[in-house]
Amino acid sequence: MVTSSQVARAKLGDAEAFAQIVRAYHARCVRFARGMLRDQGAAEDAVQEAFVRMYRALPRYEERDRFDYWLFRILANCCRTANASLERRGEQQLFDEEWDRIERPGALDLVARLESSDAIRRAVAELPEHQREIFLLFHVEGFSYEEMERMTGIGRSALKMRVKRACDILRERLEGLLHG
Repeated sequence: MVTSSQVARAKLGDAEAFAQIVRAYHARCVRFARGMLRDQGAAEDAVQEAFVRMYRALPRYEERDRFDYWLFRILANCCRTANASLERRGEQQLFDEEWDRIERPGALDLVARLESSDAIRRAVAELPEHQREIFLLFHVEGFSYEEMERMTGIGRSALKMRVKRACDILRERLEGLLHG
């Protein structure tokens, strides 16, 4: 977790404070970007771009929002842009063993167990982008509906519906695997 003093120092141009922020959030950002982009190289590029944008925007960051919420809003925008570019070029790939090496929050044990399955990773990767993003933000990154609403500009009822539909699709695709 990044402290408000680290953020304040980074806002004033402290390179070490900025490096600490990057170290604190890098693995989590890569995990989210991998889930969104399904390509390790594109995920790393999107995370790097998000950190560059974050650095440039730090002077405008207002501490009334959680820092991770603000960072993930930037990252989600970078991922959407990268996804559109990958789709135009037809370069999307499915997950690989790199997904397993990315740290996960300890509180999300079920998600961590599910992520270790190739079938589940593929099912998540096959979700429509608008459902995959919201599913990952809610179930993997732990953002609230209120935070996601401000992050994406999508109304709360629509967000809940996207999470529900994503879960329904995953449940349907994986029913035999989870119960078999």
